Amino acid sequence: MTASRTDPLSDAELARSLDGSFSSHHADVNGVRLHYVEGGAGDPLLLLGGWPQTWWQWHKVMPALARRRRVISVDLRGMGSSAKPAGGYDKRTMADDIRALVRHLGLESVDIAGHDIGAMVAYAYAANHPEATRRICLLDVPHPDGTWSDLRLLPGPDQHVNTVIEDGDRAFLWWFAFNQVGGLPEKLLEGRFRLLVDWLAEYLAKDPESLDERSREVYARAYSTADAIRAGNSWYRAFTTDIADERTYGPLRAPLLALGGDLSNHASLSGVLPAKGTDVRVLRVDDCGHYIPEEQPAAVIEALEDFLR
Repeated sequence: MTASRTDPLSDAELARSLDGSFSSHHADVNGVRLHYVEGGAGDPLLLLGGWPQTWWQWHKVMPALARRRRVISVDLRGMGSSAKPAGGYDKRTMADDIRALVRHLGLESVDIAGHDIGAMVAYAYAANHPEATRRICLLDVPHPDGTWSDLRLLPGPDQHVNTVIEDGDRAFLWWFAFNQVGGLPEKLLEGRFRLLVDWLAEYLAKDPESLDERSREVYARAYSTADAIRAGNSWYRAFTTDIADERTYGPLRAPLLALGGDLSNHASLSGVLPAKGTDVRVLRVDDCGHYIPEEQPAAVIEALEDFLR
């Protein structure tokens, strides 16, 4: 018999490629099957990623963080190797998924860091489960609020359509609208998602090469099917519900750290987040666009270690 070839881009192999004895697991919680990668020992730290990425977006920071902590990087509902059900993509329900996973892991309270969609889920977790929240860190994106209903369909004079990394110009978020359309993104992108991964890296990263070839292939594969594209788009289609939910949240009680790229969302985070909590700190990450854990991993490690200490 011919020995089976190992898939270098499988979750198991990607986890094994990291220093720190990481391994890949699944858990059935809150009616959904979630995938996560875990390593290290100590106080638990959950890492939640965003669109169009997977748990792998944290791979540059996981080994260092795992020297002092039990690091658990999660594929959210609809992401990567997690299940892609028909519904439940509002951030309150996704936060309930994470709360159920925390219980499944035998934990009482956790620190959480989230980027992009994961930051929205981290915020919803802290708002809805304060008893199970120690500290939270939001990377580059806040939770949707009422101001998102006023996002422009056409780019403003200070927004560039082809590249955002020009003197800190604000991004034109055309994909917020594109992802609202049912059925069409799947037909356009199925089997061709690498085109969008590359475009977004060029548009939103200060150094697009910080998202290397292997990472781009991981993300392209994760969103290669119609189901995966539909599930990722569903995070955006739930924004109206998320905005309504956010209006019911009071100020967060858990200490909150926000990291914003100087060429991305630092300025907007500084204007929005201080009113959202009782203990809020916003830090700027220099020479950085949207993909902070991959563009400036050393800065993320340093900021998280200081905050969580």
